[in-house]
Amino acid sequence: MKSFHYARATGRSDATAQAVKDAAFIAGGTNLLDLMKLEVMTPDKLVDINRLDLSEISETDDGGLRIGALVTNSDCAADKRIRDDYPVLSRAILAGASGQLRNKATTGGNLCQRTRCYYFYDTAMPCNKREPGSGCQAMQGFNRIHAILGASDACIATYPGDMAVAMTALDALIEIEDSSGDIRNVPIQDFHRLPGDHPEKDNILEAGDLIIAVILPPPVKGKQVYQKVRDRASYAFALCSVAAVIKMGEDSIASAALAFGGLAHKPWRDETVEELLVGQRPSTKLFGKAADHLLAGAQGYGSNDFKIPLTRRVLISVLKEATQTGAAA
Repeated sequence: MKSFHYARATGRSDATAQAVKDAAFIAGGTNLLDLMKLEVMTPDKLVDINRLDLSEISETDDGGLRIGALVTNSDCAADKRIRDDYPVLSRAILAGASGQLRNKATTGGNLCQRTRCYYFYDTAMPCNKREPGSGCQAMQGFNRIHAILGASDACIATYPGDMAVAMTALDALIEIEDSSGDIRNVPIQDFHRLPGDHPEKDNILEAGDLIIAVILPPPVKGKQVYQKVRDRASYAFALCSVAAVIKMGEDSIASAALAFGGLAHKPWRDETVEELLVGQRPSTKLFGKAADHLLAGAQGYGSNDFKIPLTRRVLISVLKEATQTGAAA
């Protein structure tokens, strides 16, 4: 591991002031430390934020919840308000990692975790995300876990998390404080980036930016579902995951929010698919049409071609569960 300086932040302003270029915040460190050991990430300085007052889940004035950036994944998933009003989030968190990791991993850190692309982790291989301009070995290599949506000629890596997928379906906001003390709320859909020509940039954070909370809007009444397909039953990243928040009317879908994991460089949401569902009577035919629309631009790269029919099946299954319909025609 490359040597680095360590500093313990005494407050938010101290933390952001110390997080200059080539510095990184550390809380649970469940992803960052692995990357540092492999010298995939080599920050000159670590700023420890564990003593900041960011570990509470509180209610907002409009009936939503504010989840502090240092709330652990275990505490978030176990919170009664989350389990009762945002069960898709609790289920998504519990579908990720192991109990030990969830006890350490934090809300803010989970949002910032990096891809598990094999070539990103292997410093002997070219990787545009790790070393811009070196190439993307995954395109011609083993790409079973890689993207079928939103990829570019520079990168086909996927975002690996579960929590952010559920938060995307819930229309969460990410509260960020910069080095000048200004605070901004960013819709989670705008937080992570697609690779484009700069896959090394996972999200919109700049030097000195500190995630301080995630804000959930007031809960939507209706059915919330999270399904994750993976290679083994636990401690595995999604080949495809779907988070759904569906509200039914008398005999049609009143509102729909869908987010997908394991398919793109970021949690994927296509609101035109949701619009196609709203106002329609649930049916297998409708759900198949929604899947066709979602996957119209999907592209496999060999080893991950199976993700296209897999995603179709998982989406149809989720929609049947969320609308509480069987195999209607």
